[in-house]
Amino acid sequence: MTSKKLIIHIIKTSCAVNDLLALDLKPFGISLQQFNVLRILRGQQGVAANLSTVQERMVNKMSNTTRLIDKLIEKNYVERTVCEENRRKIELFITEEGLSLLKEIDPIVDRTEEKMVGHFSQGEKEMFISLLNQVNFN
Repeated sequence: MTSKKLIIHIIKTSCAVNDLLALDLKPFGISLQQFNVLRILRGQQGVAANLSTVQERMVNKMSNTTRLIDKLIEKNYVERTVCEENRRKIELFITEEGLSLLKEIDPIVDRTEEKMVGHFSQGEKEMFISLLNQVNFN
Protein backbone atom coordinates (compact mmCIF):
# COMPACT_ATOMS: atom_id res chain seq x y z
CA MET A 1 0.00 0.00 0.00
CA THR A 2 1.35 3.41 -0.84
CA SER A 3 1.72 6.20 1.69
CA LYS A 4 -0.77 8.32 -0.25
CA LYS A 5 -3.40 5.55 -0.15
CA LEU A 6 -2.91 5.11 3.61
CA ILE A 7 -3.30 8.85 4.24
CA ILE A 8 -6.47 8.94 2.14
CA HIS A 9 -7.93 6.05 4.18
CA ILE A 10 -7.04 7.79 7.44
CA ILE A 11 -8.72 11.02 6.27
CA LYS A 12 -11.83 9.20 5.01
CA THR A 13 -12.11 7.27 8.26
CA SER A 14 -11.69 10.43 10.32
CA CYS A 15 -14.41 12.21 8.34
CA ALA A 16 -16.81 9.26 8.69
CA VAL A 17 -16.22 9.04 12.46
CA ASN A 18 -16.77 12.80 12.82
CA ASP A 19 -19.97 12.62 10.74
CA LEU A 20 -21.45 9.79 12.82
CA LEU A 21 -20.62 11.46 16.13
CA ALA A 22 -21.97 14.81 14.88
CA LEU A 23 -25.26 13.05 14.06
CA ASP A 24 -25.44 11.82 17.66
CA LEU A 25 -24.92 15.35 18.96
CA LYS A 26 -27.24 17.18 16.56
CA PRO A 27 -30.45 16.62 18.60
CA PHE A 28 -28.71 18.22 21.60
CA GLY A 29 -27.74 21.36 19.69
CA ILE A 30 -24.00 21.08 20.25
CA SER A 31 -21.09 20.48 17.90
CA LEU A 32 -18.40 17.84 18.22
CA GLN A 33 -15.95 20.58 19.26
CA GLN A 34 -18.33 21.87 21.96
CA PHE A 35 -18.77 18.28 23.20
CA ASN A 36 -14.98 18.00 23.38
CA VAL A 37 -14.76 21.19 25.50
CA LEU A 38 -17.42 19.88 27.87
CA ARG A 39 -15.57 16.59 28.31
CA ILE A 40 -12.31 18.44 28.96
CA LEU A 41 -13.97 20.57 31.65
CA ARG A 42 -15.66 17.53 33.21
CA GLY A 43 -12.24 15.88 33.36
CA GLN A 44 -11.03 18.76 35.53
CA GLN A 45 -13.30 17.39 38.29
CA GLY A 46 -14.22 20.79 39.68
CA VAL A 47 -10.73 22.29 39.32
CA ALA A 48 -10.70 25.48 37.27
CA ALA A 49 -9.38 25.32 33.73
CA ASN A 50 -8.11 28.25 31.75
CA LEU A 51 -8.33 28.82 28.01
CA SER A 52 -4.84 27.49 27.29
CA THR A 53 -5.56 24.25 29.20
CA VAL A 54 -8.66 23.68 27.09
CA GLN A 55 -6.82 24.55 23.86
CA GLU A 56 -3.98 22.13 24.66
CA ARG A 57 -6.40 19.25 25.19
CA MET A 58 -8.68 19.94 22.21
CA VAL A 59 -8.87 17.13 19.67
CA ASN A 60 -9.32 19.66 16.87
CA LYS A 61 -6.59 22.27 17.37
CA MET A 62 -8.05 24.44 14.59
CA SER A 63 -11.14 25.30 16.64
CA ASN A 64 -11.80 28.84 17.81
CA THR A 65 -11.87 27.85 21.47
CA THR A 66 -13.00 31.24 22.75
CA ARG A 67 -16.03 31.23 20.44
CA LEU A 68 -16.86 27.63 21.41
CA ILE A 69 -16.72 28.49 25.11
CA ASP A 70 -18.84 31.62 24.58
CA LYS A 71 -21.54 29.49 22.94
CA LEU A 72 -21.41 26.98 25.80
CA ILE A 73 -21.73 29.83 28.32
CA GLU A 74 -24.81 31.12 26.44
CA LYS A 75 -26.33 27.63 26.74
CA ASN A 76 -25.54 27.53 30.49
CA TYR A 77 -23.20 24.53 30.12
CA VAL A 78 -20.02 26.41 31.11
CA GLU A 79 -19.31 29.14 33.64
CA ARG A 80 -16.53 31.70 33.30
CA THR A 81 -15.20 33.52 36.37
CA VAL A 82 -12.32 35.88 37.09
CA CYS A 83 -9.65 34.42 39.36
CA GLU A 84 -9.62 36.18 42.73
CA GLU A 85 -5.82 35.94 43.14
CA ASN A 86 -5.01 37.09 39.60
CA ARG A 87 -7.70 39.33 38.08
CA ARG A 88 -6.23 38.82 34.57
CA LYS A 89 -6.81 35.07 34.74
CA ILE A 90 -10.11 33.60 33.53
CA GLU A 91 -11.32 30.33 35.06
CA LEU A 92 -13.68 27.92 33.32
CA PHE A 93 -15.96 25.37 34.96
CA ILE A 94 -18.59 22.98 33.64
CA THR A 95 -22.00 23.70 35.17
CA GLU A 96 -24.45 21.17 36.62
CA GLU A 97 -26.46 21.64 33.43
CA GLY A 98 -23.37 20.78 31.37
CA LEU A 99 -22.73 17.67 33.47
CA SER A 100 -26.36 16.64 33.09
CA LEU A 101 -26.14 17.05 29.32
CA LEU A 102 -23.03 14.85 29.18
CA LYS A 103 -24.78 12.16 31.24
CA GLU A 104 -27.51 12.11 28.63
CA ILE A 105 -25.16 12.15 25.63
CA ASP A 106 -22.47 9.74 26.89
CA PRO A 107 -24.42 6.49 26.39
CA ILE A 108 -25.46 7.55 22.89
CA VAL A 109 -21.88 8.34 21.87
CA ASP A 110 -20.64 5.16 23.59
CA ARG A 111 -23.05 3.06 21.49
CA THR A 112 -21.89 4.73 18.27
CA GLU A 113 -18.23 4.24 19.17
CA GLU A 114 -18.91 0.61 20.03
CA LYS A 115 -20.71 0.12 16.69
CA MET A 116 -17.70 1.52 14.86
CA VAL A 117 -14.87 -0.32 16.61
CA GLY A 118 -16.47 -2.80 19.00
CA HIS A 119 -15.73 -5.71 16.66
CA PHE A 120 -11.98 -5.20 17.10
CA SER A 121 -10.25 -7.11 19.89
CA GLN A 122 -8.55 -5.19 22.70
CA GLY A 123 -5.19 -6.12 21.15
CA GLU A 124 -6.24 -4.78 17.75
CA LYS A 125 -7.42 -1.51 19.30
CA GLU A 126 -4.12 -1.13 21.13
CA MET A 127 -2.25 -1.90 17.89
CA PHE A 128 -4.23 0.81 16.02
CA ILE A 129 -3.41 3.33 18.73
CA SER A 130 0.25 2.35 18.71
CA LEU A 131 0.50 2.63 14.93
CA LEU A 132 -1.30 5.98 14.82
CA ASN A 133 0.98 7.30 17.58
CA GLN A 134 3.92 6.58 15.26
CA VAL A 135 2.69 8.94 12.53
CA ASN A 136 5.35 11.63 12.08
CA PHE A 137 4.02 15.22 11.95
CA ASN A 138 7.39 16.93 11.52
